[in-house]
Amino acid sequence: MDSSAARIASIAGLLNQQTLSSIGSRQRRISIVLHPTTTVSNGYVALGPFRSEFYLTPSQNSFELGSLRWQDLLAIHEYRHVQQYNNFNTGLSHVFRIVFGQQGQELANALAIPNWFWEGDAVFQETLVSQQGRGRLPFFFNDYRALWLAGKDYSYMKLRNGSYRDFTPDHYRLGYMLVAYGREKFGDDFWRKVTHDAASYRGLFYPFQRAVKEYSGKSFPAFRNDALAYFKNQSANEQVKLGKHRRFIADQEYPAYADSGRIVYVKTSYKKPSAFVEKQGETERTVRVKDVSNDNQFSYRNGKIVYASYRPAVRWAWNDYNELQVLDLSTGIQKTITRKSKYFSPDISENGETIVAVNIQPGKHSALNLLDAVTGSIIKEVPNPDSLFYTYPKFVNKKQVVVAVRKPAGQMALAMINLNDGKVEYLTEPAWRVLGNPVLQGDTIYFTAADKGYDRLFAYVLNEKKIFRLTVPEQGIGAYQPTVVRGKLLFTSFTANGYRLQEIDQTDAGWSAVDNNEWTRPAQTFGIDFSKNSASGLLAAVQANNLPVKKYGQLTGLFNFHSLLPYVEDPDYRFSLVGNNVLNTMESELFVAYNRDEQYKQVGTTLTYGGLFPYINIGANYIFDRRDFISPTTPVYWNEGQVNAGLSVPLNLSKGRSLVHLTFGADYVLKTISYTGLYKDSLDNGHLGYINSYISFTHQLQQARKNIYPRFAQSVLLSYRNAVQTVSARQFLASGSFYFPGFALSHNIVFNLAFQNRDTLNQYRYSNSFPFSRGYESPNLRNLYKWGANYHLPLAYPDWGFANIVYFQRIRANAFYDYTIGKVAYTNGARLNTSFRSTGAEIFFDTKWWNELPVNFGFRYSHLLDRDLYGGTGSERFEFILPVNLFQR
Repeated sequence: MDSSAARIASIAGLLNQQTLSSIGSRQRRISIVLHPTTTVSNGYVALGPFRSEFYLTPSQNSFELGSLRWQDLLAIHEYRHVQQYNNFNTGLSHVFRIVFGQQGQELANALAIPNWFWEGDAVFQETLVSQQGRGRLPFFFNDYRALWLAGKDYSYMKLRNGSYRDFTPDHYRLGYMLVAYGREKFGDDFWRKVTHDAASYRGLFYPFQRAVKEYSGKSFPAFRNDALAYFKNQSANEQVKLGKHRRFIADQEYPAYADSGRIVYVKTSYKKPSAFVEKQGETERTVRVKDVSNDNQFSYRNGKIVYASYRPAVRWAWNDYNELQVLDLSTGIQKTITRKSKYFSPDISENGETIVAVNIQPGKHSALNLLDAVTGSIIKEVPNPDSLFYTYPKFVNKKQVVVAVRKPAGQMALAMINLNDGKVEYLTEPAWRVLGNPVLQGDTIYFTAADKGYDRLFAYVLNEKKIFRLTVPEQGIGAYQPTVVRGKLLFTSFTANGYRLQEIDQTDAGWSAVDNNEWTRPAQTFGIDFSKNSASGLLAAVQANNLPVKKYGQLTGLFNFHSLLPYVEDPDYRFSLVGNNVLNTMESELFVAYNRDEQYKQVGTTLTYGGLFPYINIGANYIFDRRDFISPTTPVYWNEGQVNAGLSVPLNLSKGRSLVHLTFGADYVLKTISYTGLYKDSLDNGHLGYINSYISFTHQLQQARKNIYPRFAQSVLLSYRNAVQTVSARQFLASGSFYFPGFALSHNIVFNLAFQNRDTLNQYRYSNSFPFSRGYESPNLRNLYKWGANYHLPLAYPDWGFANIVYFQRIRANAFYDYTIGKVAYTNGARLNTSFRSTGAEIFFDTKWWNELPVNFGFRYSHLLDRDLYGGTGSERFEFILPVNLFQR
């Protein structure tokens, strides 16, 4: 990957020379980690520690992200985030960094500068310095165009925070329009001044809005409305027919004709995960829920569906696969034909015997592989002499496939590939025009391409060697994923209610020829003049430097403390100094903590090294004032010191439609004990060593957007602690939660089971993690049994917020019943065998604060059906629930 790294470094150097001044003047070195073995197309920059990570496999969908060389796009976009972080370390944000470290700055920046600016500014940079970028892609504007054409005038807070009921565009799109408008109307230094004041918290309250008003002369709402109106005017003359549905219905994607007038497609709704659906007339039949996948592309022929499903490596997080699946439409039976492969966009031949797919291996050019459709064995790897990137191949005949190809610099063309020698015949002139989804019918190839600000249908007639633009009566924005049979043309268009299928007669489509001069014209810029900026098109000037290369040691910078964080996971409250190395193989922590159940204080350190197959875990801590009871009313207190060392193995066993994780391990723990208070002279101090072994297992099916929990899932924890030195003490805990469907698609029934057993010698008491009945204090008894039942359901979707401070997405409720039985024998001869039953309700609010931070909080009412032997009096209990951390670890 050294050539990619050298090119990325060269791009970063040019960006610092040409674009840094538009956001500030501060520079700071950053580590960039390249991940070549993941099939996910992504990248990010973050603080804590300050680093960037690039996932180097390009996406097949050129409409969404463009066709630039993938590492170029990542370098341009992500390095803008580097420039942002370097220059937002100012004023009050700098104070947060001094007090809380890097993640303190990250929190302060997130509260002051909206997420839409971060991404919109980076999209502007990728559009400015290249011949493409998302700001030139019609697909990027579809979301807002669909809302405008449907007359959906959502509030700013709804656009910022999203909805469980309605489709809302992401913050990249909103951000680009506001950033581009600001630079177009008020100059390239406009956002530098705005963000400097905002990150400094000049004015303290609403600093970003205040700065916009100061430097634009407009209130922020007026500025925002003007910016959206500016881009809305680009779509003013587009006339389409729209449905009358009020809410999001479902996405219908990649349609294909089957026999007898049936249509097959992928359907995804907010209540159900993606599934293959067969439709005849108005009747839909779900064939099978789709495996977890990177996209929804599939190919259908002769009763068989072939698609690529995602599968992670068992142990290593940034290594994963795309495995080919063949599904029989009539039986719903699916077979995996490749394993540990990296295939994309497969197409099955007319006779169902052969598959062609794009194979993307680390450090290599993409390749077309011919495979046996039954066994998945490779028949042939097609040569790629032009170093092209292939997308969406389709069989023309046994010897040829038609492919939407990207040239190394990023221009795209429709090409015919000879399967024997890889020879390329370009059907269209390579141009900065994204295209894809070709399909062959007779002597005509139908496909989608960007055109005059929209993604439209085109046809290439082979015997005439001509391109034709198709004019179709669209019922949405754009025309994608065409398929043709017997005079019918089927495609999908984007609407405010999702991707919707549209079928027309071929005779209803208008055909107009397109010449090469028109085909190769520069891409639309949607009203933004990039040419006046000296950085415009600088990507073309990049030349990779011949930089020295050396090995990066796995142990480099292991102890890299970067942030001081509060951490809340009731009943434990912790304040930690945390560190991570750049490769994220070492996590280190120094902490102070408090446990609410036992009211003890704690100081300590933990170290985890994950660069080997098992995690290596090392720790040390000291606990002050631990508490237990030798009778129902008599507490005993002691202090503990502890060191521990152990191994653990986290495994990701996810496959198909299931997400499965298994972690197991064991630690040797050495404790010292010294009693305090009333019994410090009558109880013996000492030390003990014990083995703490554990197994954690979770399994769940895919979860749709509106589902509170997965409709079917299990989570089980087994823990066994057994003393092996100086004393005899043991404790076993088994707990689990089991999730089932409720009476509606968005409801859940959840059962909780738990059992805890410890010895009766009382030579040592381990800490108590038993999930006791809600409302009671939690004693550490000898035997504890619990079962609980919960019914979760949504109450309302307010889509309402207040003053850009808090936004309510969903209000949900849970009715519960807990039944715990406790058994214990005390040293004074007293025995306890009693029930702790409670029932009640919880109300949860799924919110976002400052249009940025997701916070889920709630209130619990518990009615105790039995006496609380270890807590207060009365049977009515009220609690506030805050199961979230504002600082993310």
